[in-house]
Amino acid sequence: MDVLWPGFLVLLGLIPLAIGMYIWMLRRRRRYAVRYSSLSLVRAAVPRRSWLRRHLPFALFAVALTSLVMALSRPVAIASVPYGQATIVLAIDVSLSMCSTDIEPNRLEAAQAAALSFIERQPRGTQIGLVAFAGFAEVIQPPTDDRDALRAAVEGLLVGYRTAIGSGILKSIDAIAEIDPNVAPSLSERDLARGAPRPMPVPRGAYAPAIIVLLTDGASNAGPAPLDAAQQAVERGLRVYTIGFGTERGSSSLRLCGAQVTGREPFPGGGQFFGGGMGGGGGRFRRGIDEETLKQVAALTDAQYYSAESAGELQQVFESLPTHLITKHETTEISVVFAGLGALLALLSITLSLAWQPLPS
Repeated sequence: MDVLWPGFLVLLGLIPLAIGMYIWMLRRRRRYAVRYSSLSLVRAAVPRRSWLRRHLPFALFAVALTSLVMALSRPVAIASVPYGQATIVLAIDVSLSMCSTDIEPNRLEAAQAAALSFIERQPRGTQIGLVAFAGFAEVIQPPTDDRDALRAAVEGLLVGYRTAIGSGILKSIDAIAEIDPNVAPSLSERDLARGAPRPMPVPRGAYAPAIIVLLTDGASNAGPAPLDAAQQAVERGLRVYTIGFGTERGSSSLRLCGAQVTGREPFPGGGQFFGGGMGGGGGRFRRGIDEETLKQVAALTDAQYYSAESAGELQQVFESLPTHLITKHETTEISVVFAGLGALLALLSITLSLAWQPLPS
């Protein structure tokens, strides 16, 4: 259960305040009670009341007040329901370091092969999109179930300088937002600087029927911070599964790789995609992979981080992705339950108080 207006929970501070007031009134009543010379005469004159009859009405009132405050905070219940049409966005690092040959024939071609195998294994109706990122990110293929279009998009990837992991996440959000009206588009750094309103975060534990799978061999050195981008994914209920790809020894080979066919370049202008790898990606250093940040991105979005040091391991990672667990989460506001319970308990409290402690006539 989560609440949509958590600020109203501050009113729960009224509960201990009411209890303290109740105890103070009891003590004050004793202090000003009439003193008799013989306490036995007082006990004989006053009807005996049980502890339960004395304090139960106030206890019920305190619970009623708690329930009413909870109703003001707008609690919601979250239910997972099967969803037949899942959406998966593959965000693939195409920085120049992906041309390293420590994984044969090179990291990019091994990633392409694993992505193609993953696409072919998905059931019909699964919407898959492709985002490429280096110094900036672009949606190469919007989510579709057209396997031929996806195959052409994966095979046509080009490489470039630098690595903008945060941009890759934001573009993946936008790709999902294009086909799911319940997912708000991402906000750029310029939007945030202008004070653009952020969408209302989804309740904790609620997820969109879509996931982002981000593969990189480097560390972010361009674009927005990965964790800031991941926070936007959290607000939209999107999980980001991250994959760190590369070996310990790395490779000194950084020859340009990827498709070079004119007319198939995925980015405007017909030029090669230059965006990501020398400063933060791969090279001779697998530890150039910022695994700590990738783990934090995955943990923040309630997903998982995977490490792959060979083409075979990468294939296994893609096979282990929990695509079969993608469900649609529906939220139902249950404020009326708490409001009704609070009103019922308040009425019961007043009734018992009048029945057990009647007002003087």
